Amino acid sequence: MFPTHATARAPARHRTLARHLLPWECMRVHHLNCISSCPLGGRLIDGRSNSLRGKLACHCILVEAGDELVLLDTGYGLLDVQAPAERLSRFFLRLLDPEFREEMTAVRQIERLGYSATDVRHVVLTHLDFDHAGGLDDFPEARVHMMRSEVQDAIKQQSWLDRQRFRPQQWSSYPRWSVYEPLAGESWFGFDCVRNLPGMSPEILLVPLIGHTLGHAGIAVRGETGWVLLAGDAYFDHDELDPEQPRCTPGLRVYQWMMDKDHKQRRANQARLRELRRNHPEIHIVCSHDPRELEADAGHPLDIPVVPAPPEELPGIQP
Repeated sequence: MFPTHATARAPARHRTLARHLLPWECMRVHHLNCISSCPLGGRLIDGRSNSLRGKLACHCILVEAGDELVLLDTGYGLLDVQAPAERLSRFFLRLLDPEFREEMTAVRQIERLGYSATDVRHVVLTHLDFDHAGGLDDFPEARVHMMRSEVQDAIKQQSWLDRQRFRPQQWSSYPRWSVYEPLAGESWFGFDCVRNLPGMSPEILLVPLIGHTLGHAGIAVRGETGWVLLAGDAYFDHDELDPEQPRCTPGLRVYQWMMDKDHKQRRANQARLRELRRNHPEIHIVCSHDPRELEADAGHPLDIPVVPAPPEELPGIQP
C-alpha cells in the first residue's frame, strides 16, 4: 500500500551546491514559521501576550541537502488558507484562530529563497495533525515519510477528537507516503530511530517520540552547525526541557493533556529529552510551537517570512 522509496532528481534551482564538502556540511537548515495559531488564553498560553488570544509558532525546517530540498513538517498549506472551513474542523478554527496569510505558507517561503515547490523532493512529518500536514498538497513531487503507527491510527478516525485533528481533506499525497517502524539495534544518542530514509541523506532520521500521537516522532538532521532535533509536539514550552525546574504555562499544560493519545508515554519521552539536553548540550532541540524558539532560530519576529541570505553568506553554495 505504501511505497518505500522514491527516485531523487536534481531540482531546477537558482543556486547549486559545491561538491567538495562532507555531506552534513552541505546541509543548510532554514527555520520557518508556517502560519501562527492564536489560541484562546493569551498570556496563559504563550507567557507573553496581553490580549485574549496568545500566539504560537508553527515551526517547520527546510533542509538544503545536496541536490534536493527536504521539508520537515509543512504547517498549514495554501488550500487551508483559501478554504479553511472546508479542510479544517470548526472546533480548532475557533479555538486556535490561525493567522491565515499566504506568504507564511511553506511553499511561498521556499519561493522567497529562490526555489519552487517541485524542488522539494521529500517531506518528513513528525505526525499527521492538521497544523503539521496541511501543506502536503503544495509539494506534488515530494515523497512523504512518517512512522507507520501514525498512519494506522490516523486513518481509523476512531474518536471525535481524531476526526477533528486528522483531516483526510489534506491527504491527496497519500499514494506518495512511505511509512516506517523503528529497527532493533538502531539508535541515536540512546533513542530508537529510523536511519537511511530512502532517497535522503543518512544525516536525516526519524526518532520515535510517542505520546502526543501514537506515531509521533522527532526528526533529527545533522546540518552545517551540528545536530538539530525537531521534537514536534513532544513538548510545547521551551521551559519544559529545563533539566532543573521543568515548567509550562497552564494553558499549554491543559492543551497537551487534551491532545495526548498516551499521556504516560509523552511525559516519559519529555523526561528523556530533558536528559538529552542535559547530557548533550551540543544538540539543538526545538519543538513545533514555542514562539521564542522560532524567533531565536529564524533571527526575526514570528510574523515575518523567511529572509533570504545573500549567496556569498551560504557556506558551500555557489551563485
